[in-house]
Amino acid sequence: MKAIVSPLSPFARKVRVTVLETGLSDSVSLENVSTSALESHPVLVAANPLGKLPALVREDGPMICDSRVICRYLDSLGGGRLYPEARTWEVLTLEALADGMMEAAVLMAYEHRLRPEEKVFPDWVEAQWQKVSRTLSVIDARWMSHLAGPLDAAQIALGCALGYLDLRHDARAWREGNDNLAAWYETFAARPAMQATVPA
Repeated sequence: MKAIVSPLSPFARKVRVTVLETGLSDSVSLENVSTSALESHPVLVAANPLGKLPALVREDGPMICDSRVICRYLDSLGGGRLYPEARTWEVLTLEALADGMMEAAVLMAYEHRLRPEEKVFPDWVEAQWQKVSRTLSVIDARWMSHLAGPLDAAQIALGCALGYLDLRHDARAWREGNDNLAAWYETFAARPAMQATVPA
């Protein structure tokens, strides 16, 4: 089984962390590819016609795409503890919030990296950041008891989202006003699986 990933994609990082946390490193090989919003790597397109990272190529079935689907599949192979039945809806909701922050943050990065400076739409960039900012505030205020629980897929997604904010939007200082979340992330980011997948 092969996961097609990128060292900079927060969605691919979710898969890389999940592979480590589920103990599947010997079962899943990782193939890093370079891709952009304008041109997808041929290996990635051959696996996923959308040309989106990540993609999981299986020997016994069709490929699986979308980080949420891949992570759930990997968890099913690794014992099923990252999506506990007693907290399924909470885990899926917080994972969706984290993925939404990633999507908005990636779009912000693309706006600055792909457009000429005179064509960047500042109001649109700020609208994306407001999605991130509101979500950070809600998680800091309402989700800390969940984050204090056993490791789950939502925590992995959130850790990868916050890591991406540090990578691409550090100047936005997401920790300001989100003290609880910042303290949680400091501890979570020290996990071996997170340390092993820090973007270069």
